[in-house]
Amino acid sequence: MKRWPSPTLQPEDQAQAQRGTKALPPFERRYYISSRELTAEQLAVAVRSHWAVENRLHWVLDVSFGEDASTIRKDNAPQNLSLLKKIVLNMIRLDTSDQSKTSLRLKRKRAGWDDDVRMKTLGFTRL
Repeated sequence: MKRWPSPTLQPEDQAQAQRGTKALPPFERRYYISSRELTAEQLAVAVRSHWAVENRLHWVLDVSFGEDASTIRKDNAPQNLSLLKKIVLNMIRLDTSDQSKTSLRLKRKRAGWDDDVRMKTLGFTRL
């Protein structure tokens, strides 16, 4: 079996993040461990792409569905429910029938409250 190269911490494998709130310190230093030697520009691209995934999916799932507060722990239930939440999130994002600029959470709730909205979100039409 091929061994992974040992990770190294290069001096440029750190980033400073500036925050816009008064409650937190203005700068935060983050360190990254990488098995590749990266230039500052390559590291910035890698870090931004990582946080893009966090902001696009995980944060939305937590805010819209309360995923971090979920108490479901038995067997495959957490994975199954997480998959269903991701499917629902994608369906809500792809729904073009709702032109309002409301949050995904409110769109999800509206689909739960109103049968017609839910049918449109799922792509069904009434007979």
